[in-house]
Amino acid sequence: MIEPSQPGRRQRVIVLAICCMSLLIVSLDNTVLNVALPSMRRDLDASVAGLQWTIDAYTLVLASLLMLAGSTADRIGRRKVFVAGLVLFTVGSVLCSLAPGLGWLVVFRMVQAVGGAMLNPVAMSIITNTFTDPAERARAIGVWGAVAGIAMAAGPLIGGLLVDSVGWRSIFWVNLPFGLVALALTLRHIPESRAARPRRSDPVGQLLVIALLGSLTYGIIEAPAAGWRSPLIAGCAVVAVASFAGLLIYEPRREEPLIDLRFFRSAPFSGATVIAISAFAAMAGFLFLNTLYLQDVKGLSALHAGLYMLPMAALTFLFAPVSGRLVGTRGPRLPLLIAGVAMAASGLLFAVFAAEISTPLLFTGYVLFGLGFGMVNAPVTNTAVSGMPRAQAGVAAAIASTSRQTGSMLGIAIVGAVLAAGLAGGSDFETAARPAWWIIAFCGALVLVVGVATSGAWARETAARTARTLDPASARTPADA
Repeated sequence: MIEPSQPGRRQRVIVLAICCMSLLIVSLDNTVLNVALPSMRRDLDASVAGLQWTIDAYTLVLASLLMLAGSTADRIGRRKVFVAGLVLFTVGSVLCSLAPGLGWLVVFRMVQAVGGAMLNPVAMSIITNTFTDPAERARAIGVWGAVAGIAMAAGPLIGGLLVDSVGWRSIFWVNLPFGLVALALTLRHIPESRAARPRRSDPVGQLLVIALLGSLTYGIIEAPAAGWRSPLIAGCAVVAVASFAGLLIYEPRREEPLIDLRFFRSAPFSGATVIAISAFAAMAGFLFLNTLYLQDVKGLSALHAGLYMLPMAALTFLFAPVSGRLVGTRGPRLPLLIAGVAMAASGLLFAVFAAEISTPLLFTGYVLFGLGFGMVNAPVTNTAVSGMPRAQAGVAAAIASTSRQTGSMLGIAIVGAVLAAGLAGGSDFETAARPAWWIIAFCGALVLVVGVATSGAWARETAARTARTLDPASARTPADA
C-alpha cells in the first residue's frame, strides 16, 4: 500500500485528535516529572546529576531513535509503528511507577522513550499526509502546538496534586488511560499508509547518532563531578567529535542515509533545526531551574509550584493556535520574531534583574516565556516539512522532532551542569543559576536572529531547490506546494 485516498473533513479531525493525544501523553509526562523532581530527590536520595538523568535518559533515547522511527514508519507502515509506540510507552509508564530505585527508574524511562520515539514523528507524518492543503495543515499544526501548551498547563497542576496527595510514583499512572484510549481510537480510525519510495535502514548512521548524543550528554552532565579535564570527560569529547565527523563523511556516501544532509541545503529547514534546538533547550532549562527554585529555595509545595507556573503554561496554550494561523496566512517570520524577542526578554529578566526574588518580575518572566514558546512551535514544524517531498515526510518530521528532543536534552544537561558547578563552589541558588539564565536568554536571541535570516525570499528559493534535488517529481507533489 502506498498513500491512502484523502479522508473527509470529519475523518481528518478525528485523525488530528488522535495524533494530538499521543503528543499530550509524551509532553504531559515531561512536565509532570519536572514538578516531581524535588520529591524524587528526597525519596531516592538523588543528586542534581541524578535528577538530570531521569529526564535526559528519556530525551537521549528519544532523540537517538526518532529518525529511525520516522523512516521505519514510512517503510513498513505509519499506523503499525504508531500502535507499537503507544503500547510500549504505556507499558514503560507502568514500569516507571514500580521502579525500586533511581537506577531502575532511569532504565524504565528509557523504555518509555523507545515507545515515545515511535509516536511524535510518526504522528506528524500522519498529519502531513492527511492535511495536504498548506493553509489547513498550518492550522492543524497550530492545534498540535496548542496541545503542548495544554500539557504545560495541566502537567504542573496534575503533577503537584498527585505528588502532594499520593506520591511521585502516581505521576506515571496518568499515561495509562490516555494511552489505552489513543490505542483504541488508532485501531479504529487511522488508516495505514506508507511512503511510495521508503528509505532503507542505516544501522551505521544510527550507531553514530547514538554515540554522538550519548557521549555529549554524558560528558556535560558528569563534568561538574568528574572535572572538565578528567580522562572520562576528555574521552566523551573525543567520541562526540569522532561520531560527528563520521556522520559527515559516511552519510553522504549512502544512497539512502539515516540523515540526508541534502535537507540542510534548505535554509528554512536548517533554520528550523537550529531554532528548535535553541527554543527547547531554553524551555527545558527554564522548567528545570524554576521547579528547583520554587520548591527547594522558596519552599512551595509541588502543587503551589505548579500554580505559580500556570501563567507561562496558559500563554503557551493560548498563542500556539494563533501562531498556526499566522503561519498559514503570513508565513513563519512574524511568529518567530515574537517568539525570539519574548524568550530573550524573559531570560534577561532573570539574568539581569533577578526576577525570581520579585513576584511581579517572576510572573512577568513567566508570561513572556509562555508567549514566546507558544509562538515558536508551529513555524518550526511547518517549515521543517514544507517544500519537502511528501514521500519523505516521516524523515523530515523526525529530524524536526529530533531537534526538539536534542534541545531539551542539551538544555537540561548544560543548565544542570552550570547550576551544579555553582552550588559545588559554595554559591547560593540565585548566584549559581545566573549564568544559566544568560544561556536561556542567548537561546531566545538565537531564535530571533535565525528566524529572520531563514524566513525570507532567498530562504524559500533554497527550499524549492532542495525539494527538486531530493525528488524531481516534488515540483508537482511537494509537501507544501
